[in-house]
Amino acid sequence: MKPPVKVWFDGACPLCIREIALMRRLDRRGRITFVDVASGVDPSCPVDRAALLARFHAEEDGRVVSGAAAFAAMWRAIPLLRPLGLAARHPLVLRGLEAAYIRFLKLRPRLQRLFA
Repeated sequence: MKPPVKVWFDGACPLCIREIALMRRLDRRGRITFVDVASGVDPSCPVDRAALLARFHAEEDGRVVSGAAAFAAMWRAIPLLRPLGLAARHPLVLRGLEAAYIRFLKLRPRLQRLFA
């Protein structure tokens, strides 16, 4: 049976590598498939590679989502983080997480240099 969540991440991003390493450790049940977009194109992904590198994407229940919704999908697959992922189904919570994610994207280039 294939894992219920697929995550595409930027394997050339030091921050992303750290985040995904943590998620892999927490995903003890193997419910997430992690795909490094920097190493090549995933033919099963309906999203353009440039978009995948610019913003975090995940597929849950056959639906591709990005940004905070993608993080929430990943969190729902990990028992420890599932409550946060479920809370993100509420539009106000998701809107707040998305606003924080957009702020992070603006800081990402500077943070990448810090963690490189």
